[in-house]
Amino acid sequence: MLVDRNSELIRQAEETVAAYRDIVNQDKYRLHFHLMPPVGLLNDPNGFIQWKGKYHLFYQWNPFKTGHGAKFWGHYSSSNLVDWQEEKIALAPSEWFDKNGCYSGSAVDDGGVLKLLYTGNVKDGAGNRETYQCLAESLNGIDFHKKGVVLRLPEGYTAHFRDPKVWEHDGKWFMVIGAQSEKLEGRAVLFTSNNLEEWTLIGDVAGTNKNGLENFGYMWECPDLFSLGDKDILLVSPQGLKCEGMQFQNVYNTGYFIGKLDYKTGTLDHGDFTELDRGFEFYAPQTTIDTKGRRLVIGWMGVPEQEEDKHPTIAHHWIHAMTLPRELVLKNGHIYQQPIKELQELRKNEVLIEGIKIETEELQISQLEGSTYELQMHVTELETSLLEISLKDSVRLTYNRKDQVFTLERISLSTGKPEVRQCQLSKLNKLQVFVDTSAIEIFINDGQEVFTARIFPEVENKKISLKAADGHVKCSLQKWDLIK
Repeated sequence: MLVDRNSELIRQAEETVAAYRDIVNQDKYRLHFHLMPPVGLLNDPNGFIQWKGKYHLFYQWNPFKTGHGAKFWGHYSSSNLVDWQEEKIALAPSEWFDKNGCYSGSAVDDGGVLKLLYTGNVKDGAGNRETYQCLAESLNGIDFHKKGVVLRLPEGYTAHFRDPKVWEHDGKWFMVIGAQSEKLEGRAVLFTSNNLEEWTLIGDVAGTNKNGLENFGYMWECPDLFSLGDKDILLVSPQGLKCEGMQFQNVYNTGYFIGKLDYKTGTLDHGDFTELDRGFEFYAPQTTIDTKGRRLVIGWMGVPEQEEDKHPTIAHHWIHAMTLPRELVLKNGHIYQQPIKELQELRKNEVLIEGIKIETEELQISQLEGSTYELQMHVTELETSLLEISLKDSVRLTYNRKDQVFTLERISLSTGKPEVRQCQLSKLNKLQVFVDTSAIEIFINDGQEVFTARIFPEVENKKISLKAADGHVKCSLQKWDLIK
């Protein structure tokens, strides 16, 4: 009897979800308002799109273990970006062209048909990598049929050639792919097509040793090209960047270039690279535009090969999560990230305290304590060398006014000692902090800078304290419990 390999893999994945559902849900670190895998490992967001009035978010998923391997595409959908429904598995690594993983990709609406472009990962018996860009489609947004390979590896690049992001421009389809040149230099590569099935190479958008970028990584992953206002933005995750002061502190990093894309030559005339998120866990973000005209982004709250084996959730057979959806806005040559307004639907039990004066003695306000909440601080007067906010005895946020440095400090999962991520910040006007059971997202000055991190405090600890090293800070504080 012939066995349908695709159906068999999906059946095995569904059985694994069912087998571990109870132990996964018993984990005290399961998140309340962030997307997580039902079991196993989640990484890159894929196929983020609003299609026929509903938002769809697919994701890289290994249901069988909390390590990387032959990836599936898991699938969530939502009508409001807040309440998400788990859908059927969209893609399984079942065919000759994707048997070692349905790697990352994107989704487009082609005349009412939802189409997925993704990378098929293949390794031969000797471990040599092959890569194929593949197409799948759906009429109902739930059941997907694989059409097969639409692009093979072109000359000049290694088999590290993946993560197609597709969009339409002036009646044509365009696709940018993350790549490595044969000289082992990171690249973002542009293609065009009339039908999503036959693709023509245009050229390198940007990359190492191009347009003034010296030694800028050996591989560029998960590129995304889009417009904000009259500018073109290349969002990308280069691998192989060296730490430079406060920059590029993670094993792999994510950021953006601002410029103008020449669609004929494929070249982006761009400025400097800016990190999109300054925290510990942020990688491989993907954007979409919705019917409200917003450019939305969701990132993976994780980083490859960065202490993944140290996460305590592994004991409950799951690991990693997605960031909250954010809106991207370009202001004065800088991308601001703002939490989407729909998140306000989660707010309950508002607490507003105005005219607070924070001084050298630690200030604790019981009304601000909580497990899963949003906290906003509006600063009216900052006359101290150092403002310090401590959350759950697990996270410390500080602003050094003299050095103009904002710091996120947490306890390292590997050493048990404090570790930090930082950025330069000329002034502090506003903090907006989302705290979940094992995650924190910090938006500074309406998203001028953002820090994302996983945290693993004692769940019962709801403590919050504020302190000024000397002098004082005057502010108002507003807090909501976030409840689904």
